[in-house]
Amino acid sequence: MFENLTSKFEEIFNSLKKAPSLNETQVDDGLRKIRQALLEADVALSVVKELIKNIKPKAIGQEIIRSTTPGQMIVKVVFDEIVKILGDTKSELNLNAVPPVCLLLVGLQGSGKTTTAAKLAKYLEKNNKKKTLMVSLDIYRPAAQEQLNILGEKHNIKTLPIVKNQLPTEIVKRAMSAASLSGADSIIFDTAGRTQIDISMMNEIKEIKSIANPIETILVADSLTGQVAVNVAEEFKKTVDLTGIILTRVDGDGRGGAALSMKFATNTPIKFMGTGEKIDELDVFHPDRIANRILGMGDVVSLVEKATQDLDEEKIKKTEEKLKSGAFSMEDYLAQLRQMKKMGGMEGVMSMLPGVSKIKKQMNNANIDENIIKINEAIILSMTKEERLNPKIIDGSRKKRISSGSGSDTATVNKLLKQFKMMTNMMKKMSKGDQKAGIPPEIFNQLK
Repeated sequence: MFENLTSKFEEIFNSLKKAPSLNETQVDDGLRKIRQALLEADVALSVVKELIKNIKPKAIGQEIIRSTTPGQMIVKVVFDEIVKILGDTKSELNLNAVPPVCLLLVGLQGSGKTTTAAKLAKYLEKNNKKKTLMVSLDIYRPAAQEQLNILGEKHNIKTLPIVKNQLPTEIVKRAMSAASLSGADSIIFDTAGRTQIDISMMNEIKEIKSIANPIETILVADSLTGQVAVNVAEEFKKTVDLTGIILTRVDGDGRGGAALSMKFATNTPIKFMGTGEKIDELDVFHPDRIANRILGMGDVVSLVEKATQDLDEEKIKKTEEKLKSGAFSMEDYLAQLRQMKKMGGMEGVMSMLPGVSKIKKQMNNANIDENIIKINEAIILSMTKEERLNPKIIDGSRKKRISSGSGSDTATVNKLLKQFKMMTNMMKKMSKGDQKAGIPPEIFNQLK
Protein backbone atom coordinates (compact mmCIF):
# COMPACT_ATOMS: atom_id res chain seq x y z
CA MET A 1 0.00 0.00 0.00
CA PHE A 2 1.48 3.37 -1.15
CA GLU A 3 4.91 1.66 -1.57
CA ASN A 4 6.15 3.96 -4.33
CA LEU A 5 5.25 7.16 -2.51
CA THR A 6 6.53 5.85 0.82
CA SER A 7 9.87 4.84 -0.71
CA LYS A 8 10.36 8.31 -2.21
CA PHE A 9 9.42 10.08 1.03
CA GLU A 10 11.86 7.90 2.98
CA GLU A 11 14.68 8.85 0.58
CA ILE A 12 13.86 12.57 0.86
CA PHE A 13 13.65 12.54 4.66
CA ASN A 14 16.78 10.42 5.08
CA SER A 15 18.84 13.01 3.20
CA LEU A 16 17.32 15.82 5.29
CA LYS A 17 17.86 13.96 8.58
CA LYS A 18 21.55 13.37 7.81
CA ALA A 19 22.25 17.10 7.58
CA PRO A 20 23.41 18.55 10.97
CA SER A 21 21.71 21.81 10.01
CA LEU A 22 19.55 23.05 7.15
CA ASN A 23 19.50 26.24 5.14
CA GLU A 24 16.68 27.61 3.01
CA THR A 25 18.16 26.20 -0.21
CA GLN A 26 18.22 22.65 1.21
CA VAL A 27 14.63 22.97 2.42
CA ASP A 28 13.51 24.28 -1.00
CA ASP A 29 15.23 21.32 -2.67
CA GLY A 30 13.47 18.91 -0.28
CA LEU A 31 10.09 20.54 -1.00
CA ARG A 32 10.74 20.32 -4.76
CA LYS A 33 11.36 16.57 -4.39
CA ILE A 34 8.21 16.18 -2.25
CA ARG A 35 6.19 18.00 -4.92
CA GLN A 36 7.60 15.74 -7.63
CA ALA A 37 6.90 12.58 -5.58
CA LEU A 38 3.28 13.63 -5.03
CA LEU A 39 2.68 14.39 -8.70
CA GLU A 40 4.23 11.07 -9.73
CA ALA A 41 1.84 9.38 -7.26
CA ASP A 42 -1.06 10.87 -9.28
CA VAL A 43 -2.08 13.25 -6.49
CA ALA A 44 -4.33 16.04 -7.80
CA LEU A 45 -2.40 19.18 -8.72
CA SER A 46 -4.66 21.34 -6.52
CA VAL A 47 -3.83 19.10 -3.54
CA VAL A 48 -0.09 19.23 -4.24
CA LYS A 49 -0.19 23.04 -4.46
CA GLU A 50 -2.12 23.28 -1.19
CA LEU A 51 0.28 20.94 0.61
CA ILE A 52 3.43 22.74 -0.53
CA LYS A 53 1.84 26.16 0.16
CA ASN A 54 1.09 25.09 3.76
CA ILE A 55 4.37 23.22 4.35
CA LYS A 56 6.79 25.82 2.96
CA PRO A 57 6.38 28.71 5.48
CA LYS A 58 6.66 26.26 8.40
CA ALA A 59 9.55 24.31 6.87
CA ILE A 60 11.71 27.39 6.29
CA GLY A 61 10.80 28.98 9.63
CA GLN A 62 13.61 29.89 12.04
CA GLU A 63 12.55 27.16 14.50
CA ILE A 64 13.31 24.55 11.79
CA ILE A 65 16.59 26.04 10.49
CA ARG A 66 18.03 26.49 13.99
CA SER A 67 16.74 23.21 15.38
CA THR A 68 19.19 20.52 16.49
CA THR A 69 17.04 17.97 14.59
CA PRO A 70 15.77 19.96 11.56
CA GLY A 71 15.12 16.87 9.43
CA GLN A 72 12.80 15.35 12.03
CA MET A 73 10.98 18.65 12.51
CA ILE A 74 10.30 18.86 8.77
CA VAL A 75 8.89 15.31 8.86
CA LYS A 76 6.53 16.48 11.61
CA VAL A 77 5.44 19.50 9.54
CA VAL A 78 4.79 17.33 6.46
CA PHE A 79 2.94 14.75 8.59
CA ASP A 80 0.62 17.40 10.10
CA GLU A 81 -0.23 18.86 6.69
CA ILE A 82 -0.91 15.44 5.11
CA VAL A 83 -3.26 14.61 8.00
CA LYS A 84 -5.15 17.88 7.34
CA ILE A 85 -5.47 17.02 3.64
CA LEU A 86 -6.70 13.50 4.50
CA GLY A 87 -9.32 14.82 6.89
CA ASP A 88 -7.82 15.43 10.37
CA THR A 89 -9.80 12.75 12.21
CA LYS A 90 -11.62 9.55 11.27
CA SER A 91 -15.22 10.02 10.16
CA GLU A 92 -17.66 7.70 11.87
CA LEU A 93 -20.49 6.09 9.96
CA ASN A 94 -23.69 7.95 10.80
CA LEU A 95 -26.31 5.51 12.13
CA ASN A 96 -28.22 8.04 14.20
CA ALA A 97 -31.71 7.64 12.74
CA VAL A 98 -34.91 5.72 13.34
CA PRO A 99 -34.44 2.10 12.12
CA PRO A 100 -34.22 0.89 9.49
CA VAL A 101 -31.30 3.22 8.74
CA CYS A 102 -30.72 3.49 4.98
CA LEU A 103 -27.22 3.51 3.47
CA LEU A 104 -26.91 4.14 -0.27
CA LEU A 105 -23.82 2.93 -2.17
CA VAL A 106 -23.13 4.67 -5.48
CA GLY A 107 -20.29 4.55 -8.01
CA LEU A 108 -19.18 3.47 -11.44
CA GLN A 109 -19.49 -0.09 -12.71
CA GLY A 110 -16.52 -2.22 -11.64
CA SER A 111 -15.60 -0.09 -8.62
CA GLY A 112 -16.50 -2.90 -6.21
CA LYS A 113 -19.90 -1.73 -4.92
CA THR A 114 -21.48 -5.18 -4.57
CA THR A 115 -18.54 -6.70 -2.68
CA THR A 116 -18.31 -3.55 -0.54
CA ALA A 117 -22.03 -3.83 0.32
CA ALA A 118 -21.39 -7.28 1.81
CA LYS A 119 -18.26 -6.09 3.63
CA LEU A 120 -20.12 -3.11 5.09
CA ALA A 121 -23.02 -5.32 6.20
CA LYS A 122 -20.58 -7.66 7.97
CA TYR A 123 -18.82 -4.68 9.55
CA LEU A 124 -22.14 -3.33 10.92
CA GLU A 125 -23.04 -6.75 12.28
CA LYS A 126 -19.66 -7.28 13.96
CA ASN A 127 -18.92 -3.78 15.25
CA ASN A 128 -22.34 -2.17 15.70
CA LYS A 129 -24.48 -5.26 16.34
CA LYS A 130 -26.78 -4.17 13.50
CA LYS A 131 -29.06 -6.62 11.72
CA THR A 132 -28.70 -5.61 8.07
CA LEU A 133 -30.70 -6.19 4.90
CA MET A 134 -28.79 -5.96 1.60
CA VAL A 135 -30.70 -4.84 -1.48
CA SER A 136 -29.54 -4.78 -5.11
CA LEU A 137 -31.05 -2.02 -7.26
CA ASP A 138 -28.99 -3.00 -10.31
CA ILE A 139 -31.55 -4.34 -12.77
CA TYR A 140 -29.30 -3.69 -15.77
CA ARG A 141 -26.08 -5.66 -15.29
CA PRO A 142 -26.65 -9.41 -15.93
CA ALA A 143 -26.91 -11.42 -12.67
CA ALA A 144 -26.07 -8.36 -10.53
CA GLN A 145 -28.93 -9.06 -8.12
CA GLU A 146 -28.01 -12.76 -7.98
CA GLN A 147 -24.41 -11.82 -7.18
CA LEU A 148 -25.49 -9.91 -4.07
CA ASN A 149 -27.78 -12.77 -3.01
CA ILE A 150 -24.92 -15.28 -3.35
CA LEU A 151 -22.68 -13.08 -1.17
CA GLY A 152 -25.49 -12.84 1.38
CA GLU A 153 -25.95 -16.63 1.51
CA LYS A 154 -22.20 -17.23 1.73
CA HIS A 155 -21.71 -14.85 4.67
CA ASN A 156 -25.08 -15.27 6.39
CA ILE A 157 -26.34 -11.76 5.56
CA LYS A 158 -30.04 -11.26 4.80
CA THR A 159 -30.86 -10.08 1.25
CA LEU A 160 -34.13 -8.97 -0.30
CA PRO A 161 -35.69 -11.71 -2.47
CA ILE A 162 -35.50 -10.96 -6.19
CA VAL A 163 -38.72 -10.08 -8.01
CA LYS A 164 -38.27 -9.91 -11.76
CA ASN A 165 -39.16 -6.81 -13.82
CA GLN A 166 -39.39 -4.44 -10.85
CA LEU A 167 -38.00 -0.93 -11.23
CA PRO A 168 -35.35 0.30 -8.73
CA THR A 169 -37.84 2.66 -7.08
CA GLU A 170 -40.31 -0.21 -6.59
CA ILE A 171 -37.55 -2.38 -5.10
CA VAL A 172 -36.70 0.41 -2.63
CA LYS A 173 -40.30 0.62 -1.39
CA ARG A 174 -40.53 -3.17 -1.05
CA ALA A 175 -37.18 -3.28 0.80
CA MET A 176 -38.22 -0.64 3.34
CA SER A 177 -41.45 -2.49 4.04
CA ALA A 178 -39.61 -5.84 4.35
CA ALA A 179 -36.97 -4.36 6.67
CA SER A 180 -39.61 -2.93 9.00
CA LEU A 181 -41.46 -6.26 9.14
CA SER A 182 -38.29 -8.31 9.75
CA GLY A 183 -36.87 -5.93 12.35
CA ALA A 184 -33.74 -5.05 10.36
CA ASP A 185 -31.73 -2.19 11.85
CA SER A 186 -30.22 -1.04 8.57
CA ILE A 187 -30.60 -1.40 4.80
CA ILE A 188 -27.69 -1.22 2.38
CA PHE A 189 -28.79 -0.31 -1.14
CA ASP A 190 -26.39 -1.37 -3.92
CA THR A 191 -27.23 0.91 -6.85
CA ALA A 192 -26.53 0.33 -10.54
CA GLY A 193 -23.34 1.71 -12.03
CA ARG A 194 -22.25 2.65 -15.53
CA THR A 195 -18.84 2.54 -17.20
CA GLN A 196 -18.94 6.33 -17.01
CA ILE A 197 -21.14 9.00 -15.46
CA ASP A 198 -24.33 9.72 -17.39
CA ILE A 199 -27.48 11.76 -16.76
CA SER A 200 -29.87 8.78 -16.56
CA MET A 201 -27.77 7.16 -13.79
CA MET A 202 -27.68 10.36 -11.77
CA ASN A 203 -31.41 10.93 -12.20
CA GLU A 204 -32.13 7.38 -11.06
CA ILE A 205 -29.99 7.87 -7.94
CA LYS A 206 -31.80 11.15 -7.16
CA GLU A 207 -35.17 9.35 -7.44
CA ILE A 208 -33.97 6.51 -5.20
CA LYS A 209 -32.69 9.04 -2.64
CA SER A 210 -36.04 10.85 -2.53
CA ILE A 211 -37.80 7.58 -1.58
CA ALA A 212 -35.19 5.93 0.70
CA ASN A 213 -34.03 9.18 2.35
CA PRO A 214 -30.62 7.60 3.18
CA ILE A 215 -28.67 8.95 6.14
CA GLU A 216 -25.46 8.11 4.25
CA THR A 217 -24.83 8.33 0.50
CA ILE A 218 -21.43 6.72 0.03
CA LEU A 219 -19.33 6.70 -3.13
CA VAL A 220 -17.43 3.45 -3.74
CA ALA A 221 -14.33 4.38 -5.76
CA ASP A 222 -11.44 2.31 -7.11
CA SER A 223 -8.21 3.79 -5.70
CA LEU A 224 -6.19 2.20 -8.53
CA THR A 225 -7.72 4.67 -11.01
CA GLY A 226 -6.06 7.57 -9.17
CA GLN A 227 -7.02 10.98 -10.57
CA VAL A 228 -9.94 9.45 -12.49
CA ALA A 229 -11.48 8.37 -9.18
CA VAL A 230 -11.11 11.93 -7.87
CA ASN A 231 -12.86 13.36 -10.95
CA VAL A 232 -15.69 10.83 -10.53
CA ALA A 233 -16.03 11.77 -6.86
CA GLU A 234 -16.30 15.46 -7.75
CA GLU A 235 -19.10 14.74 -10.24
CA PHE A 236 -21.06 12.60 -7.77
CA LYS A 237 -20.60 15.21 -5.04
CA LYS A 238 -22.06 17.94 -7.25
CA THR A 239 -25.03 15.84 -8.37
CA VAL A 240 -26.12 13.62 -5.46
CA ASP A 241 -24.41 15.21 -2.43
CA LEU A 242 -22.17 12.50 -0.99
CA THR A 243 -21.68 12.02 2.77
CA GLY A 244 -18.74 9.62 2.57
CA ILE A 245 -16.32 7.67 0.39
CA ILE A 246 -15.09 4.08 0.49
CA LEU A 247 -11.86 3.46 -1.41
CA THR A 248 -11.49 -0.06 -2.80
CA ARG A 249 -8.39 -2.01 -3.86
CA VAL A 250 -6.17 0.10 -1.63
CA ASP A 251 -3.98 -2.97 -1.04
CA GLY A 252 -2.89 -2.84 -4.68
CA ASP A 253 -2.41 0.94 -4.80
CA GLY A 254 1.32 1.65 -4.77
CA ARG A 255 0.84 5.33 -5.57
CA GLY A 256 -1.80 6.69 -3.15
CA GLY A 257 -3.02 9.53 -5.37
CA ALA A 258 -6.73 8.90 -4.82
CA ALA A 259 -6.41 8.55 -1.04
CA LEU A 260 -4.47 11.80 -0.77
CA SER A 261 -6.75 13.77 -3.10
CA MET A 262 -10.30 12.67 -2.28
CA LYS A 263 -11.09 14.61 0.90
CA PHE A 264 -9.59 17.91 -0.28
CA ALA A 265 -11.09 17.72 -3.79
CA THR A 266 -14.63 16.82 -2.67
CA ASN A 267 -14.78 18.01 0.96
CA THR A 268 -16.18 14.53 1.65
CA PRO A 269 -14.57 12.23 4.25
CA ILE A 270 -13.11 8.84 3.37
CA LYS A 271 -14.83 6.49 5.82
CA PHE A 272 -13.43 3.07 4.88
CA MET A 273 -10.89 1.44 2.61
CA GLY A 274 -11.05 -2.03 1.08
CA THR A 275 -7.76 -3.84 1.66
CA GLY A 276 -8.46 -7.20 0.02
CA GLU A 277 -11.10 -9.57 -1.36
CA LYS A 278 -12.12 -11.19 1.93
CA ILE A 279 -15.34 -10.18 3.70
CA ASP A 280 -13.51 -8.73 6.71
CA GLU A 281 -10.97 -6.74 4.68
CA LEU A 282 -12.67 -3.37 5.16
CA ASP A 283 -10.74 -0.99 7.40
CA VAL A 284 -11.83 2.25 9.03
CA PHE A 285 -9.94 5.16 7.45
CA HIS A 286 -7.73 6.88 10.04
CA PRO A 287 -6.04 9.96 8.46
CA ASP A 288 -3.18 10.05 10.99
CA ARG A 289 -2.41 6.34 10.55
CA ILE A 290 -2.46 6.62 6.75
CA ALA A 291 -0.13 9.64 6.95
CA ASN A 292 2.23 7.52 9.08
CA ARG A 293 2.22 4.76 6.44
CA ILE A 294 2.78 7.19 3.57
CA LEU A 295 5.77 8.76 5.36
CA GLY A 296 7.27 5.33 6.14
CA MET A 297 6.57 5.51 9.88
CA GLY A 298 4.35 2.43 9.95
CA ASP A 299 1.00 1.87 11.62
CA VAL A 300 1.66 -0.12 14.76
CA VAL A 301 -1.68 0.92 16.33
CA SER A 302 -3.64 -0.71 13.49
CA LEU A 303 -1.38 -3.76 13.65
CA VAL A 304 -2.15 -4.23 17.36
CA GLU A 305 -5.88 -3.71 16.74
CA LYS A 306 -5.82 -6.25 13.92
CA ALA A 307 -3.99 -8.76 16.08
CA THR A 308 -6.55 -8.30 18.86
CA GLN A 309 -9.41 -8.91 16.43
CA ASP A 310 -7.89 -11.77 14.46
CA LEU A 311 -6.08 -13.77 17.10
CA ASP A 312 -8.08 -16.16 19.23
CA GLU A 313 -7.31 -15.46 22.92
CA GLU A 314 -8.32 -18.96 24.00
CA LYS A 315 -6.00 -20.51 21.42
CA ILE A 316 -3.16 -18.21 22.50
CA LYS A 317 -3.53 -19.36 26.13
CA LYS A 318 -3.60 -23.03 25.13
CA THR A 319 -0.52 -22.55 22.95
CA GLU A 320 1.31 -20.86 25.82
CA GLU A 321 0.49 -23.75 28.15
CA LYS A 322 1.68 -26.29 25.58
CA LEU A 323 4.93 -24.39 25.07
CA LYS A 324 5.56 -24.38 28.82
CA SER A 325 4.92 -28.11 29.14
CA GLY A 326 6.88 -28.99 26.00
CA ALA A 327 3.76 -30.43 24.34
CA PHE A 328 3.75 -27.91 21.46
CA SER A 329 3.30 -29.85 18.21
CA MET A 330 3.28 -29.18 14.49
CA GLU A 331 -0.54 -29.08 14.73
CA ASP A 332 -0.20 -26.09 17.07
CA TYR A 333 2.42 -24.51 14.82
CA LEU A 334 0.02 -24.88 11.87
CA ALA A 335 -2.67 -23.06 13.87
CA GLN A 336 -0.20 -20.20 14.51
CA LEU A 337 0.65 -19.96 10.80
CA ARG A 338 -3.05 -19.75 9.97
CA GLN A 339 -3.52 -16.96 12.53
CA MET A 340 -0.69 -15.10 10.78
CA LYS A 341 -2.47 -15.60 7.43
CA LYS A 342 -5.61 -14.02 8.92
CA MET A 343 -3.56 -10.88 9.55
CA GLY A 344 -2.53 -10.74 5.91
CA GLY A 345 0.61 -12.89 6.17
CA MET A 346 4.11 -11.44 6.27
CA GLU A 347 3.24 -8.73 3.77
CA GLY A 348 0.13 -7.68 5.73
CA VAL A 349 2.11 -7.36 8.96
CA MET A 350 5.11 -5.73 7.27
CA SER A 351 2.96 -3.05 5.60
CA MET A 352 2.19 -1.66 9.05
CA LEU A 353 5.77 -1.62 10.33
CA PRO A 354 8.04 1.47 10.27
CA GLY A 355 10.66 1.56 7.51
CA VAL A 356 8.73 -0.98 5.45
CA SER A 357 10.59 -0.23 2.20
CA LYS A 358 13.93 -0.94 3.91
CA ILE A 359 12.62 -4.21 5.32
CA LYS A 360 11.38 -5.28 1.89
CA LYS A 361 14.74 -4.45 0.31
CA GLN A 362 16.52 -6.50 2.99
CA MET A 363 14.15 -9.42 2.40
CA ASN A 364 14.73 -9.23 -1.36
CA ASN A 365 18.52 -9.10 -0.86
CA ALA A 366 18.35 -12.09 1.50
CA ASN A 367 16.08 -13.99 -0.93
CA ILE A 368 13.40 -14.40 1.74
CA ASP A 369 10.18 -15.67 0.20
CA GLU A 370 7.06 -13.77 1.36
CA ASN A 371 5.06 -16.93 0.61
CA ILE A 372 6.93 -18.87 3.31
CA ILE A 373 3.75 -19.13 5.43
CA LYS A 374 1.91 -20.90 2.58
CA ILE A 375 4.93 -23.13 1.90
CA ASN A 376 5.24 -24.15 5.57
CA GLU A 377 1.51 -24.76 5.79
CA ALA A 378 1.70 -27.08 2.77
CA ILE A 379 4.62 -28.98 4.34
CA ILE A 380 2.79 -29.50 7.65
CA LEU A 381 -0.39 -30.60 5.83
CA SER A 382 1.72 -33.22 3.98
CA MET A 383 2.71 -34.81 7.30
CA THR A 384 0.78 -37.64 8.91
CA LYS A 385 -1.01 -36.97 12.20
CA GLU A 386 1.69 -38.96 14.01
CA GLU A 387 4.44 -36.84 12.43
CA ARG A 388 2.71 -33.58 13.37
CA LEU A 389 2.37 -34.68 17.00
CA ASN A 390 5.95 -35.98 17.17
CA PRO A 391 8.23 -34.37 14.52
CA LYS A 392 11.25 -36.22 15.96
CA ILE A 393 10.21 -39.37 14.05
CA ILE A 394 10.62 -37.62 10.68
CA ASP A 395 13.62 -39.32 9.06
CA GLY A 396 15.12 -39.06 5.57
CA SER A 397 12.51 -41.15 3.76
CA ARG A 398 9.66 -39.32 5.50
CA LYS A 399 11.20 -35.96 4.52
CA LYS A 400 11.29 -37.06 0.86
CA ARG A 401 7.61 -38.04 1.00
CA ILE A 402 6.63 -34.76 2.75
CA SER A 403 8.60 -32.59 0.31
CA SER A 404 7.06 -34.40 -2.66
CA GLY A 405 3.53 -34.04 -1.23
CA SER A 406 3.96 -30.33 -0.50
CA GLY A 407 5.64 -29.39 -3.75
CA SER A 408 8.80 -28.23 -1.94
CA ASP A 409 12.20 -29.85 -1.42
CA THR A 410 14.00 -31.67 1.42
CA ALA A 411 16.07 -28.58 2.27
CA THR A 412 12.89 -26.54 2.90
CA VAL A 413 11.44 -29.33 5.07
CA ASN A 414 14.69 -29.42 7.08
CA LYS A 415 14.56 -25.65 7.50
CA LEU A 416 11.01 -25.79 8.89
CA LEU A 417 11.90 -28.61 11.30
CA LYS A 418 14.96 -26.69 12.50
CA GLN A 419 12.91 -23.49 13.03
CA PHE A 420 10.27 -25.44 14.92
CA LYS A 421 12.87 -27.07 17.18
CA MET A 422 14.62 -23.77 17.91
CA MET A 423 11.32 -22.03 18.69
CA THR A 424 10.07 -24.73 21.06
CA ASN A 425 13.42 -24.93 22.88
CA MET A 426 13.64 -21.17 23.29
CA MET A 427 10.04 -20.86 24.52
CA LYS A 428 10.57 -23.66 27.06
CA LYS A 429 13.62 -21.86 28.41
CA MET A 430 11.80 -18.54 28.52
CA SER A 431 8.79 -20.04 30.32
CA LYS A 432 11.13 -21.41 33.01
CA GLY A 433 13.05 -18.16 33.25
CA ASP A 434 16.25 -19.92 32.19
CA GLN A 435 19.20 -17.53 32.56
CA LYS A 436 20.64 -18.89 29.29
CA ALA A 437 17.56 -17.56 27.54
CA GLY A 438 18.41 -14.20 29.04
CA ILE A 439 15.03 -13.58 30.70
CA PRO A 440 14.39 -14.21 34.41
CA PRO A 441 10.96 -15.65 35.35
CA GLU A 442 9.66 -12.47 37.03
CA ILE A 443 10.41 -10.41 33.89
CA PHE A 444 9.01 -13.07 31.55
CA ASN A 445 5.76 -13.15 33.54
CA GLN A 446 5.43 -9.38 33.22
CA LEU A 447 5.91 -9.59 29.45
CA LYS A 448 3.11 -12.12 28.97
